[in-house]
Amino acid sequence: MATGQIPIKANARRAVAVTPSDTAIITPPFDALYVGGTGAIKVDTAGTDNLAQGVPADASIGVTFVAVPVGPLAVSVSRVYATGTAATNIVGLYW
Repeated sequence: MATGQIPIKANARRAVAVTPSDTAIITPPFDALYVGGTGAIKVDTAGTDNLAQGVPADASIGVTFVAVPVGPLAVSVSRVYATGTAATNIVGLYW
């Protein structure tokens, strides 16, 4: 395991190829991502609370993970943006 990677707690019960989109919301959110080609990934986390941050409920704020290595990314996401995502071969995982 590469430095800084968090071990995945269980085998995924379902895997879905991800097509990054600036508009599509993932329902239910992925429990984690698998990254097949290194690069940045911009996502909305499943726990994003826009209202608490003073952002309208229908707005997206996104967070960018920079230089994500090949392998699992242990973060639950409700959107994978096309703009700001350079990583490739992304797969959404459900536990």
